[in-house]
Amino acid sequence: MATLLFHKRYSDYNFGPEHPFSPTRQEMAMDLLDALGVPLTPEAPPVATRNDVRRVHSEPFVDEVVAASDGTPPPQAHSFGLNTGDVPVFEGMDAAARRLVGGTLRGARLIAAGDATRVLQFGGGLHHAHRARASGFCVYNDLSVAISALREHDIRVAYVDVDVHHGDGVQHLHDEDPGVLTISLHETGRALFPGTGYTDEIGEGAGKGFALNVPLAPYTESGSYLDAFERVVPPALRYFQPDVIVAQCGADAHFKDPLADLLLTTQAYETIFRRLLSLADDHAEGRLLCTLGGGYRLDTVSRVWGLLALLVLGCELPDALPENYRERWQARLDSSLTPTLHDSARDFEVDQQSSIETQNRRTSEQVLEQVASHWRYA
Repeated sequence: MATLLFHKRYSDYNFGPEHPFSPTRQEMAMDLLDALGVPLTPEAPPVATRNDVRRVHSEPFVDEVVAASDGTPPPQAHSFGLNTGDVPVFEGMDAAARRLVGGTLRGARLIAAGDATRVLQFGGGLHHAHRARASGFCVYNDLSVAISALREHDIRVAYVDVDVHHGDGVQHLHDEDPGVLTISLHETGRALFPGTGYTDEIGEGAGKGFALNVPLAPYTESGSYLDAFERVVPPALRYFQPDVIVAQCGADAHFKDPLADLLLTTQAYETIFRRLLSLADDHAEGRLLCTLGGGYRLDTVSRVWGLLALLVLGCELPDALPENYRERWQARLDSSLTPTLHDSARDFEVDQQSSIETQNRRTSEQVLEQVASHWRYA
């Protein structure tokens, strides 16, 4: 049985009603699980301490976040990535961000202690935060704090990121550690924030060969995405043989997401999540820590994360969504919701799909070509 981590005060991490990174996404997904009758007994994890956060973040940066947490940006806020359109300051920001870190860190500690195998942290996934800079809706990097805690126990960590944006913060925070393998599948940085994540980014120093990036072409469909996943992720895990897989499960590669241009379906997400579970069984004795991440269309993200939770918790997947759930949220959002867990057929076609597939196949080959020599002599 998996461990579910969630705290109702995760909603404190809130940049305001007009910001896309809304806590309503988690609220809606949790409500869906409750409406489906999933027996939810989530553990409410403790708030991470500032010392926990300092595992990966610089002292001046943490001090700046604390100073900004009265809701008034300090004079130097912008140089730390704060008080921007992506990361506006808000009252209580430091504590709210540390609460999300606390959930992911708790999951790592449960796995390290042998008290859990599968853990779903129903929050977090703040993969863009850097050592001394907030970025892309992310203040503190909960994933890297958790990975750092696992590494203190000499646990080898494979990080797999399926968010549509490159997991740049996690990659760079562990670039030089050969005990951390980072794999990110994302829309190419030529078209999308943060503008990084190319195939030649393979790590630094002793960690060279242990960062793998799969930048996919805009309008990549499910089949090509899954082909790239299979070409890169399983062989990398076979080589690395991790003790734990940490996965960032952003929902923003879905074809209806408003902030990006990959075209995954919920059916593709089911395949991805099932593969993460099976790969953890094959290579890490089942040890898997999942977080959430991006995803900005409420109807979509609630179904993708509901799907994730159902699979991690070992529950059956429904076809139709409960009518009372749909009526409640349709009234609240003033928009219609998809009546089924999975998408219906798409009503559009993509030009030049064969060319996109060829490009992605070549990209996948380049990923392994870039690291092959480093693996051979590691």
